[in-house]
Amino acid sequence: MGEQIRWIKTHCARMDHGGCGLLIGVQDNKIVQVKGNPKGYLNRGYTCFKGRVSADRLSHPDRLRHPLMRAGKRGEGKWKRVSWEEALDECAANMLSIKAKYGARAFAFGVGMPKGLEHLVMIRLANTFGSPNVVASQDVCHAPREVSGMHTCGFYPVADLHNPTSLIMSWASNVLSTNEEGQIAGNTLQQLKNGTRLIVVDPRRTELATKADLWLQLRPGTAQALALGFLNVIIEESLYDKDFVARYTYGFEELAFHVKQYDPETVSRITWVPAQLIREAARLYAVAKPAALQWGNAIEHDINVFDATRTLLCLMAVTGNLEVPGGNINAHDPNIMGIGEFVRADLMPNKRKEMIGAYHGTIPRMMTVPPSYFRQAVLEGSPYPVRGYYGICTNPMVAWADSQATYEAFMKLDFVAMAEIFMTPTAALADIIFPIAHQYEINDIGHYGIGHGMILARPKVVEPPEECWPDIKIMNELGRRVSSPENWHDDYEDFLEDLLRPSGLSYSEFADKGYLKGPDRFREYEEKGFRTPTGKVELKLSTAEKFKLKPLPEYVALPEEDNPDYPLILISAKSRYYLVSSYRWVEKLRRKQPDPVVEIHSETAAVYGISEGDRVLIETGHGEIVQMARITDIVHPRVISASLGWWFPEGDASQQYEWKKSNYNMLTSMNKLGKEFGTPNIKNIPCRIRKG
Repeated sequence: MGEQIRWIKTHCARMDHGGCGLLIGVQDNKIVQVKGNPKGYLNRGYTCFKGRVSADRLSHPDRLRHPLMRAGKRGEGKWKRVSWEEALDECAANMLSIKAKYGARAFAFGVGMPKGLEHLVMIRLANTFGSPNVVASQDVCHAPREVSGMHTCGFYPVADLHNPTSLIMSWASNVLSTNEEGQIAGNTLQQLKNGTRLIVVDPRRTELATKADLWLQLRPGTAQALALGFLNVIIEESLYDKDFVARYTYGFEELAFHVKQYDPETVSRITWVPAQLIREAARLYAVAKPAALQWGNAIEHDINVFDATRTLLCLMAVTGNLEVPGGNINAHDPNIMGIGEFVRADLMPNKRKEMIGAYHGTIPRMMTVPPSYFRQAVLEGSPYPVRGYYGICTNPMVAWADSQATYEAFMKLDFVAMAEIFMTPTAALADIIFPIAHQYEINDIGHYGIGHGMILARPKVVEPPEECWPDIKIMNELGRRVSSPENWHDDYEDFLEDLLRPSGLSYSEFADKGYLKGPDRFREYEEKGFRTPTGKVELKLSTAEKFKLKPLPEYVALPEEDNPDYPLILISAKSRYYLVSSYRWVEKLRRKQPDPVVEIHSETAAVYGISEGDRVLIETGHGEIVQMARITDIVHPRVISASLGWWFPEGDASQQYEWKKSNYNMLTSMNKLGKEFGTPNIKNIPCRIRKG
């Protein structure tokens, strides 16, 4: 007889942003069931379908189980199995060769969307190696909200849905389908059940929008105009928090004068939202005490992201909803090792000046390299040559804007190493592939450095295949080969103990506890002010001239000009069954959404002679792809919403798994970038369609 089922407490990872507490049933080193933990801090027993089938990732027959070295031409799909020693030595030799010839900065380290320690260990590897260049998707994910918050009020304002709130304004955030960092659908639903009112701002009539008191279906690409219209109403009608504004904000008079031009009628013409609805929503948000603004990733998807984030920060501030329970809070970390110490930031004191983004004038405190600037460095040698790349948790060929440019850049690199669980279009272009142990096969800590004031225990629940290593172990071994071994551990798991040491807990004690949360501290500004140069919330940036930033947020123009040849507007929405480009190969998920679909309004479909399930050719000025039609009225007649992250694991390895066919980022470009974060237009793009 086999052993009895053991239930192990952990947290979800790499399936979504949320971090749900899970109970994993294990029998004979196999996961037999995954369910939500009723005591989970974030989810209280909830978990999504992705989470419940997440163990299927581990047992797939095509999983990578041995280190591989390229045997043919790059991208040809020919490999030879090698030992770990060979793979690590080959990678280290190439890293050191590039460093000797071009300098350490010519080797870049890439990371996508992890939620464990691997991101921080990768930064440590870059710092110990001497490279300032960690390439990440932060230009379109999280950093604009976080860094704009740092400059405006000294912290990243997180919607506090753990305390009662009078109103949630969900702005481009759809927690009933895909979660933001640390924000789970269950918290929102419980608030609504308790009588909290809801405003949803979204171009799509999402499931959340159907539950809202008010739904504002704005024109894609006009978020900042709508928020400026809100500010106009709130200030003109004297609905702002006068005491907070007078005592704790800088530049209010200038902002008040500036927003006079954004009256609801003017803003309505820009955004397509009726003027009266703008007034009603602004009033509802302003008078609710407290109100939480749950801002989503989609506001970070065009070149005007800095204006969008800044206007929303100004809204939180003038209504007095910063640092109050049930508003937008400064989430304090528990007593753990600081990030700077963990990543050995002391070894790279000039990183800010040396990283690729610095030469393009990206905003201070943006400490990763936007992918567009990385590819310019590879393809053009500007601002200096970049010749090597090591990537984890990432699939740039599909995930980055302008996939054609990504392909050209990866083909031009002297050396590419990837750590993966499964062969992807990007891994198919590598010289070395490291097979990784996945979430349930490693001891890990989640949500470190994410800015939500908590860390989550993710203890190992089953043993990995013999030759599948944790990302952290791989980088620890590489670090010992390419930098001073004293910066690395004999046992890579000591990184877990390092991080926890200030808390007084060992990793096993932390795993028993489940999570650590920092202290709730509200209204600290009453004693300490805000951590900005003026000590106040900077509605007008005092550092604008110094850093060449806009002092006040504004609406100037659409991210892309209207074009009669491309009469529709292209957006995208993440699928609840996938994580961007991940897991198309998990059968239970693929059955839920077998094909890439494009949402088209019924009126628009009729004009183009398109029916449900038809092949649709989508074209922008940058490229063309094919997806399947879904006829619906959740989008505006002038808007189509295409699927993101598509490639076909069942396709031809030598063609990188049909990465061009339905890949949304064949339609985007890196030619036009926002100055502050290097953000391209990955939404809100003029397009046209025809039946395929």
